Amino acid sequence: MADSDHDDFEQLVPKAKRQGPSLKARAVAMLSRREHSRVELARKLAPHVDPDDPSQLDRVLDELQRDNWLSNERFAQNLVHRRASRKGAALVLQELRQHGLSDDQLGEIRRQLQGTEVQRATEVWQKKFGRAPVDAKDYARQFRFMASRGFSPQCLRQIIGEQESGGAD
Repeated sequence: MADSDHDDFEQLVPKAKRQGPSLKARAVAMLSRREHSRVELARKLAPHVDPDDPSQLDRVLDELQRDNWLSNERFAQNLVHRRASRKGAALVLQELRQHGLSDDQLGEIRRQLQGTEVQRATEVWQKKFGRAPVDAKDYARQFRFMASRGFSPQCLRQIIGEQESGGAD
């Protein structure tokens, strides 16, 4: 076959498309298992985007948002529901930011978490320790553990400090 015949042939036969489910089918499958943020879903779908059509990903994500399959608000509430009982507001908000949610989107969630932080921290502290610290070293150990869970220092001073002063009576 001559080179010109080969070029004509390539124009007549379309290039083979990537095998496997469509981008939208992959996205819906992921969203049916659990909520994803837009940023997280885009990252997971990026390897499957047709290199000839890079705007395909944005079109699919826009369509999923329009059809209410994809919702950052629903993702945020779901993550808060899963994490808030064990983690402080700082850690939950940090995780939401890592998933691409802006501070504007987090305003109500921040107020909600801060409003219940003392109660949630008390439950975590009670489950882990259940007793007042016996000395400064024990106080520091309890404080570090709770701080590593994202609870604020003011909240921890209130909880552990109350236990310490309450246990001295």
